[in-house]
Amino acid sequence: MPTLHLLRHAKSSWDDLRMRDHDRPLTGRGERAASAMAAWLRQNRVMPDLVLCSSARRTVDTLAAIRSGLPDPLEVLTSRELYEVGADSLLGRLHRVPDDVGVLLLIGHNPGLEDLATALAGPGSAPPACKALGRKFSTGALATLEFDGSWSGLGAGTARLTRFITPKDLV
Repeated sequence: MPTLHLLRHAKSSWDDLRMRDHDRPLTGRGERAASAMAAWLRQNRVMPDLVLCSSARRTVDTLAAIRSGLPDPLEVLTSRELYEVGADSLLGRLHRVPDDVGVLLLIGHNPGLEDLATALAGPGSAPPACKALGRKFSTGALATLEFDGSWSGLGAGTARLTRFITPKDLV
């Protein structure tokens, strides 16, 4: 059964308003949240076959901070096509994932990730996870969805939201 993990980047800095959005780094709070998520990933044996990561600095920094919680070696594809895009574009990218990828971790941004998770979650989704997702897909949060079939067949209501974890849940 394919599994999709959607991770929103950890808290990023707005200290330098002259800095391009794409180049904003994590804050100390973001780094701590990502480290806590790394421990959670390791404890829960989250073992992605592939990581798709936005090219924005805050997503790349989030990946670096959680790397200790992921398997080694690990295939990582970093792409600008995952930056500032909506749910439809993210789903289009997921449709191109090879079917031999059983577990995928996508590290990106809101509102695209939240809209994607909400759209994919269908019958069989865990009520507590749906309720938590409905409140807010906060920075550093992770949604886990499982589905039957192929990546190219993934669509609205075809997955089950099994888990939704925020950094506040980990402290």
